[in-house]
Amino acid sequence: MEAETTQKKEFLDRMLAFGPELHTLYRSLYGEKGYKRLEDMLRLRWSARPDNMVELDDARLDDPLWYQNSSMIGMMLYVDNFSGTFASMPARLDYLCELGVTYLHIMPVFDMPTSLNDGGYAVSDFTSIDSRFGTNGEFDAFTRACHARGISVCLDFVLNHTSDEHAWAIAAKDGDAAGKAKYFIFDDRTMPDAYEKHVNEVFPVLAPGNFTYNAKMESWVLTTFNHFQWDLDYSNHEVFVEMASALLLMANRGVDIFRFDAIPYIWKEWGTNCRNLPQVHTLVRMFRIILEIAAPGAIIKGEVVMAPQEVAPYFGTEKAPECHLLYNVTFMVELWNSLATRDTRMLAALIQGIPDNIPSGACWVNYARCHDDIGWGFNEEVARSLGFDPFLHKRFLISFYLGAFPGSFSRGELYESDPKTMDARNCGTCASLCGLEKGLHERDEYQQELAVKRIVLLHGFCMAANGIPVIYSGDEVGQLNDYSYIYDMHKARDSRFLHRQSFDWAAASKRSDLSLPGSQVFRRLHRFIMIRKGQDMMGSANKLNIARTDDPGTICMLVEPRDVYGQDLMMVVLANFTEFQKNVMVETTSSPLLREDDWTDLAQGKTVRLAGDPVVLGPYEILLLTRNTRNG
Repeated sequence: MEAETTQKKEFLDRMLAFGPELHTLYRSLYGEKGYKRLEDMLRLRWSARPDNMVELDDARLDDPLWYQNSSMIGMMLYVDNFSGTFASMPARLDYLCELGVTYLHIMPVFDMPTSLNDGGYAVSDFTSIDSRFGTNGEFDAFTRACHARGISVCLDFVLNHTSDEHAWAIAAKDGDAAGKAKYFIFDDRTMPDAYEKHVNEVFPVLAPGNFTYNAKMESWVLTTFNHFQWDLDYSNHEVFVEMASALLLMANRGVDIFRFDAIPYIWKEWGTNCRNLPQVHTLVRMFRIILEIAAPGAIIKGEVVMAPQEVAPYFGTEKAPECHLLYNVTFMVELWNSLATRDTRMLAALIQGIPDNIPSGACWVNYARCHDDIGWGFNEEVARSLGFDPFLHKRFLISFYLGAFPGSFSRGELYESDPKTMDARNCGTCASLCGLEKGLHERDEYQQELAVKRIVLLHGFCMAANGIPVIYSGDEVGQLNDYSYIYDMHKARDSRFLHRQSFDWAAASKRSDLSLPGSQVFRRLHRFIMIRKGQDMMGSANKLNIARTDDPGTICMLVEPRDVYGQDLMMVVLANFTEFQKNVMVETTSSPLLREDDWTDLAQGKTVRLAGDPVVLGPYEILLLTRNTRNG
């Protein structure tokens, strides 16, 4: 009873601390309409929060930057591809624990249409698990099993739209005014035509236009991403309150990290490009406050596909933080660019430009591959300054990772290929894009070795960079492209299913057989993970800098604490993005620490000097160097 009283007081304290700001922000969008209902909902969801989640809240309130620890190692996967259903997931968690995973991103599992569901991003019910993945009870058992193993659960929360089979959409089609008010629905093309003048298409090839005609309503519906995904109208307070309620319900069921999908699109204003509007930040800040009040152990990861300087504002400010985590998408793009070009200068420029003035609670998410395609969104000004024509360079990358460019080691396919603009994105697993598929097909063991080195290099660089590294399921065992998707009528038009295949448990079961390339990948990634977990300099409270080298095929990244009290600490990441041995000279003027002491590689234990002597780097080798004086 005493504990319950204490918890109630803590909740009321949080309401007092955060309530005034929440009320002010809410009023800026909606006036007073529905605010009492929002407050009642917060109390209801908090009172229903399970004891185990309240205990987790307390632990995380005592350690508010728990997600910045170097022990955070992520994996993203599809439940049906990995285990079939949630009923089988707890038994599979031991495999993830063996690898060292502590953060598990589950791809969309909410109730969705049978076929037209965009891989789960067309949601029919934000509070119910789709029967294809199991029952609500099995999901709850899964989250409890994860927490028992120290694994945080991340789940997609699709803010921008619902499926056209959501109860709200069905009501709208039946003429219900309240249902219609939750979407953008127009009787004629006047408003849609005005919108199209200012707003680009997201998928001009697969889903051209931003509106879909619905014959039953004899009306046009805003459908930014696909004709079966109806955009929500957040100027309607009921949309916000209902979505906040669903968010807290899932937090109570064990979700620790919510991946907010397509954040920049969620607020629409006619006459603008409807991207990144100020009201978007207001909404995200309100969602964060709501979690801080009623589920303080849960955090937000934002999907904002732009350059780091444009993404960083979604962290908010020190006084008014928004997302806890954000993807460093361009970092991933530049890793692949460096492999194809054997030139790290664009990667170095990106790293040098990653903002340091972000809130103390902000954290990047780094990855080599994910469920999506690779879109070539690099900095065109930097490309020009280095002598690259942006259009031709993009054409080169598209061709290289398709496997069509002479000498390419890659095997992949195109997504959203537009013959008019000659633009396209690339799909494929990490292993196939890195050359393992080609090496195996040609029975070329040396090319297989190089492919393994490329895979390890990409992931090792992600683990060393400031942020949380996330591995895409299957990449840790070197899974290849699965071309069978073309025979499934529901998947054949979407080449992203090339890398959305079932997990290869047969390959995973042989992970101790180091004669196999996939097992070599597993063991080397496991070694990097174990190294990361013991090193604060591989956590997320750091900043990155670049020391120049005398060879553009190599890069020297400096990892230093953001904290001024750690200024004598540093980790040096020295990497070779070519298949040739390099004798590298590092310019030591960027930091006096580089001129001191010998440096030891955390993975191999070998010692090198950075001042005066060249460092020998093998093909695709990556060194994680710490000062001997700090280790001895």
